[in-house]
Amino acid sequence: MEHLPITLTEFDKLILEEYCNLAEGLGEYLGDCYELVVHSFSSFDHSVIKIVNNHSGRKEGSPITDFGLKMLSNIKADPNFRSMTYYNKNVSGKPLKSCTNAIKGKHGKVIGMLCINFYLDSPLYSFMESINPDVSQKVAIINETLAENVDELISEKLTAARERVFADRTIQAVNRNREIIFSLYSDGIFNMKDSVVKVASILGISKNTVYMHIRNFKNQKKD
Repeated sequence: MEHLPITLTEFDKLILEEYCNLAEGLGEYLGDCYELVVHSFSSFDHSVIKIVNNHSGRKEGSPITDFGLKMLSNIKADPNFRSMTYYNKNVSGKPLKSCTNAIKGKHGKVIGMLCINFYLDSPLYSFMESINPDVSQKVAIINETLAENVDELISEKLTAARERVFADRTIQAVNRNREIIFSLYSDGIFNMKDSVVKVASILGISKNTVYMHIRNFKNQKKD
């Protein structure tokens, strides 16, 4: 089946650019054992527009592979195609676990691919380094609240804020609610629906008091 390069719209180009940004983020998250490649179907001779954690020796501007062209046939033959995971070998014969994901533009038109290659012969220490915190690089360790619903999220964040505020002896009792509300405001909790009413209820204060503190915080930021 003959394939012709695709004329990309400006919207298509933005989508591919975002996939390039996604590849950067995934490459940092997954670590050096994973190679990520973004292909654009605007040119098969120079389809690689982004490569992260380069193991294959390719570069931006390299052509699409023969398997990539075959994948394009599969994608065009099946409108519901999204991704395919398979085992593969690179040009040096090294084993890979690969995943090819279709990138679709407006109206479902296939405009490129995101390919992820896990090098199965990667040293164990390299893989372990990618999943363990590296103190020397000052990687942030964040305690994320994984709540099942909004009420649980608000309750857990408020409880944590209250514990911090009550443990800080420099904060006077009269200012504790204000500091709790400021902590929640800084964490973006008041972007949640009905959060002001729920916080006021838990703290045993009026919603007008919560709104007053929020207005004060916003005014301070403007100053």
